[in-house]
Amino acid sequence: MRGQKGTLKKALVAAFPNTIPIFAGFWFLGMTYGIYMNVSGFSFWYPMLMSITIFAGSMEFVAVNLLMGAFNPLQAFTMTLMINARHLFYGISMLDKYKGLGLKKLYLIFGMCDESFSINYTANIPEGVDKGWFMFFVTLLNQCYWFLGSTMGGICGSLIHFNTEGLDFVMTAMFVVIFLEQWLKDKNHISALLGLGISLLCLLAFGADDFIIPAMIGILGVLTLMRKPLEKGGVTE
Repeated sequence: MRGQKGTLKKALVAAFPNTIPIFAGFWFLGMTYGIYMNVSGFSFWYPMLMSITIFAGSMEFVAVNLLMGAFNPLQAFTMTLMINARHLFYGISMLDKYKGLGLKKLYLIFGMCDESFSINYTANIPEGVDKGWFMFFVTLLNQCYWFLGSTMGGICGSLIHFNTEGLDFVMTAMFVVIFLEQWLKDKNHISALLGLGISLLCLLAFGADDFIIPAMIGILGVLTLMRKPLEKGGVTE
């Protein structure tokens, strides 16, 4: 028993410093999400429970509009699949790392996000630290940061009264920042330009209210068909 506690403590102490940068980002974004939920008419229970059961920041922002719109489970399923499709590739990359981790693997699969994947895939785990528990605590700490931020945002949004006009633009701003980050990182911008072009065509064809799902399906299909040429061109890593 004492040996198990020592193993857990070692893994937690080794994992925590790797997650400190994530804490700053998740706390701010989580607070913004919680406030956004509150000004949209939802109590703090919603962001709190959603951060536990969904834990997908982009999708949680999108879920606000889905909850406020007409009941359409097919649209919600398709939107979720398209937004989080990149996790399929994360999962494939982590197959070897998750081997032999027992029940911990279930939570690691559920809790995988961009930041947790980045740390767990690239971290140099100190000698003597259990690999499975290290990855477990990285994932758990990151989810706790998001949970605390979104819950505090939901509570503060109901207690603090201020002008929230334009706050719903935070989701748009977040995706713009992600797009610009990828644009600056890649030397070849063919995939980004394809995404913009397909989105614009779908916007013209389907209108502002219905273009998102056709655009995402179109982008996924075109990029899948052009995967080999794009890889040869050095677009994908």
